[in-house]
Amino acid sequence: MFQINTRGPIYDPEAVQPMRDELTAAGFVELLTPADVDTYLGQKEGTTLVMINSVCGCAAGSARPGVTMALQNNVIPNRIVTVFAGQDRDAVDHLRNAYLPGIPPSSPYMAIFKDGEVVFLMQRMNIEGKTADMVAEELTAAFNEHCSFQGPSVPKEQYDAILHAKACGSKIPKYSGN
Repeated sequence: MFQINTRGPIYDPEAVQPMRDELTAAGFVELLTPADVDTYLGQKEGTTLVMINSVCGCAAGSARPGVTMALQNNVIPNRIVTVFAGQDRDAVDHLRNAYLPGIPPSSPYMAIFKDGEVVFLMQRMNIEGKTADMVAEELTAAFNEHCSFQGPSVPKEQYDAILHAKACGSKIPKYSGN
C-alpha cells in the first residue's frame, strides 16, 4: 500500500492553493495520498462524493462553483472528498485505478459512490459548456436520488464567504521544485 506521494506536482502549489481552498471551505476533505483515498473510499457504507479537482477553465467556471452550490442542498453525501489532478498525482492515479477502473481519466470529474459502488458520474465532457447553476442542478438531483445525509455541508454564511478561484491552467505556473 502507498503511504507517500512519489511524484511531485505539475503546477506551483502556491498558485493552485486558492483552488484547493475553494473546496475545503465548502467542507471537502483533501485526499493527498493513496492511503488517504483508501481510508475514505474503503468505507463502503453510505455515500461519498469524490471530486477530482483541476486547474482547467471548466473547473473554475462551472465545476467548483457548481459542486459547492449543490452542497447547500438539504440532502448531501455522507462524505465529500477531493483529489487534485496534476498535484496529488499518486492519489489521483490510485483513485482512478482502484476505484474507477475502466473509466477514462478526466478532470474535473465528480463521482458519487453508494455503498462502495459508483452510482453517478460527471466527467469533464459532462461539465464543459455548462454553467455552475447547471452543474449544481444535476448534482442536486443526484444527491436527492442517492443520498440521505442532512445538508448543507457548511452553514450558508460560510458558503457565502467562499472565494471562487477563476484562474485556469494556461495562466498557472509550472512547478519548478523550489
